[in-house]
Amino acid sequence: MKERLDQSRILIYSHDSFGLGHLRRCRSIAHSLVARYKGLSVLILSGSPIIGSFDFKARVDFVRIPGVIKLKDGAYTSLGLHIDLEQTLEMRESIIYHTAITFKPDIFLVDKEPTGLQGEVVSTLEMLKKRGTVNVLGLRDIMDEATLLKAEWDRKQVAPVLENLYHDIWVYGPSDMGSPVEGLGLSESITRKLSFTGYLDREIPSDRNWVPPINHDEPFILATAGGGGDGVEMVDWVIRAYETDPRLPQRAVIVTGPFMPPTEQQEFHERCEALDNVEILTFDSHIELLMQRATGIVAMGGYNTFCEILTLDKPALIIPRSIPRQEQLIRAERAVRLGLASMLDPASERDPLHMAAALRALPQQSKPSASHIPGMLAGHENIAEMVRRHLETPDQESITA
Repeated sequence: MKERLDQSRILIYSHDSFGLGHLRRCRSIAHSLVARYKGLSVLILSGSPIIGSFDFKARVDFVRIPGVIKLKDGAYTSLGLHIDLEQTLEMRESIIYHTAITFKPDIFLVDKEPTGLQGEVVSTLEMLKKRGTVNVLGLRDIMDEATLLKAEWDRKQVAPVLENLYHDIWVYGPSDMGSPVEGLGLSESITRKLSFTGYLDREIPSDRNWVPPINHDEPFILATAGGGGDGVEMVDWVIRAYETDPRLPQRAVIVTGPFMPPTEQQEFHERCEALDNVEILTFDSHIELLMQRATGIVAMGGYNTFCEILTLDKPALIIPRSIPRQEQLIRAERAVRLGLASMLDPASERDPLHMAAALRALPQQSKPSASHIPGMLAGHENIAEMVRRHLETPDQESITA
């Protein structure tokens, strides 16, 4: 029987400048909370251009804020509007602020970016703190290499915001993977706010209305590039393995992702048409169902895909990126150390024969569950419990001003 949190409201902010990771993580948390608690409503603020492609459970809705994208030089630009970035950011901050005023959340959960994109959530954090809202920062298990993250957070003046405006910091992973803020020199009063939730196990959608985009009756290895914006090298390496060794025993199904550049997508589709045992797709909003049917998964090691690998208990080969962030590389190295996955070094020469050998071995690789890490997938359960404690007994602790 569901517990009740009548009239309770949670507002989730996801800056979503590019890719699918932030949106999928926030959606997963929202769905798990409304499944657990009757009467709870969750509203997601997102800049994702494809948020409307996903379905949402009752009592979960979203507000789409104007999108921005990050260029290769690290600068941002407006995504869909022919106006300058400063105007776009002013609109975003205003929408976030006034949505929070009207929605009146009990908890404001900020995903990954403590101050928001270009500082856009600081004014909302300040306003909600005065109103008694519980401000929570949610962090991935791995953020980046410590010196790089420290420089970024120093530049954005994150430490005072963590000190003064947030009640809690939830780390969406087990402590076995280390702390994402280790080595940053944060104060003890900030580090005391950390709670390790465990990874977010993924709910597998029903296949009742799913039209499989491939023949899934025969065994296959799934290679997924996530959103695809930075997955060109990984997909190319997998295809070259099949071009070099056509005797690979299992066929591959490749999902490029909707944000992969069209030129590269077209080239990959043409190359795969010439291969008998490789199929290629751009996107499937129920990719979990493909992952469920795969004998092994090749992925870049982004947070959400990693959670799906663990949830489905699939042998995985991680091909992490290391630029502009080392997040995926660090996660892959620690996953290998804990026996959760295997890895090919993206800094290597990307020999197609090395990839072919790894693909041959993948279906026989140990499953992640063989590592026996306590509470590894307890994220949703622990988050729900922390939400209940905050909402049943409003947090009266003052935050240092």
